[in-house]
Amino acid sequence: MNQKSWTIKTLLEITTDYLKKKAIDSPRFTAEILLAHQLDIDRVKLYLDFDRPLNDREVSGYRSLITRRLSREPIQYITGVQEFWSMEFAVDPKVLIPRPESELLVEQVVCLHKEKQSPDGLSTRILDLGTGSGVLAIAFARELEDAYIWASDISQEAIDRAILNSRRHGVEDRIHFFWGDLFQPIMDRDLTFDVIISNPPYIASEDFDSLPPEIRDHEPRVALDGREEGMFFIEKIIREGSDYLNPGGWLLLEMDPGQITKALKLIEKSNGYGEKKCVKDYSHRYRVVMVQKR
Repeated sequence: MNQKSWTIKTLLEITTDYLKKKAIDSPRFTAEILLAHQLDIDRVKLYLDFDRPLNDREVSGYRSLITRRLSREPIQYITGVQEFWSMEFAVDPKVLIPRPESELLVEQVVCLHKEKQSPDGLSTRILDLGTGSGVLAIAFARELEDAYIWASDISQEAIDRAILNSRRHGVEDRIHFFWGDLFQPIMDRDLTFDVIISNPPYIASEDFDSLPPEIRDHEPRVALDGREEGMFFIEKIIREGSDYLNPGGWLLLEMDPGQITKALKLIEKSNGYGEKKCVKDYSHRYRVVMVQKR
């Protein structure tokens, strides 16, 4: 980047080519997102201002962002935001980056809520285990105005980020956040729920080192590592979940498609569960297991 005069167009073209040579995924998208972030404008405005000249400070700042991406730092941590359920959330290396697949959990819970609505006027009580940045709990609060929501996480830093996001979206009074491991924060609170959901750590420890560097070197391992075969937390939630569900309540778990069969076998061995369903993700692979308490 030694050219004396840069425009948005020329900088994007050169950067895209450079990122492509460095084997960075989606080079043009990356170049645009990071330049829009540096200039603090919407991405579409780049195209409206293609011939705008850039000053040295803007080019230098952009170079720093590109350097971070070349070190395989995820775009979401560089920009500090990620979109989920058509909302923007603050993220940083203390929390897992929300994935589109997790929107399946929101879709299914919204459907369950509609089915549950009855003349008795009772509100749906939802527990989000391992809330991370709070995207699921916040999406529920925005979609289900009469739901009561609890959310826990083993990381206090994640809870802090989730609270910040809940304030950003105006639902901080709708969600009860608890710090602790899975059900531990509510063990002595005499709470039961109509819906328990979780996107727990489900990467097998033995597979962790082979993950892409964006994940392995930057996202929090505590939010990813599911120990042996990635099943430790899935098994624990299935085993203990029925104790915290109301009769007829549902447990929903996101997992790797290769873990579905194991999870179903665990459910069959557990007391208290009845109907079960599997939900496919957007690539048509089973991603979510749903099971109802008798």
